[in-house]
Amino acid sequence: MNYNYFVIAKIVHILAVVLWIGGVGFVTTVLIPSLRKTQEPEDRLRLFGALEAKFSFQAKLTTLLAGASGAYMLQVMDAWSRYTMPQYWWLHLMTFIWIIFTLVLFVLEPLFLHNWFHTQATKNNERAFLALQVMHVVLFSLSLFAIIGGMAGSHGFIF
Repeated sequence: MNYNYFVIAKIVHILAVVLWIGGVGFVTTVLIPSLRKTQEPEDRLRLFGALEAKFSFQAKLTTLLAGASGAYMLQVMDAWSRYTMPQYWWLHLMTFIWIIFTLVLFVLEPLFLHNWFHTQATKNNERAFLALQVMHVVLFSLSLFAIIGGMAGSHGFIF
């Protein structure tokens, strides 16, 4: 194992997660609540679409980088068997969250979620943005839990 490559992979992984989940945190705790409180219903969808489009590339890129660097580290450490061990629950949670975001960003959103949300927001803006906020709160909370578990578990803490 080339230790320098492993360290680079870890750096890439952590930076990707910071930018990815940090962006989700901003959208969850600042953007959506602000839009719901200050924007007129007809302006919310337009502004959210414009801002979300700017974040979409960052989210896709950082999600790919997190997945690729995580898989590289598992391969180099020959740690795939950790998926069979309950004490590595945080690895399972990290992977689950990565799969959900990857499916949403690369499959569900382009195929139907974008149009579905637009239709729902046109019908009932308040309800659509509330549902969007709840979904983001759940995913962000799970992400934070995975980060806490991953940091503790990768440094030897056993829950």
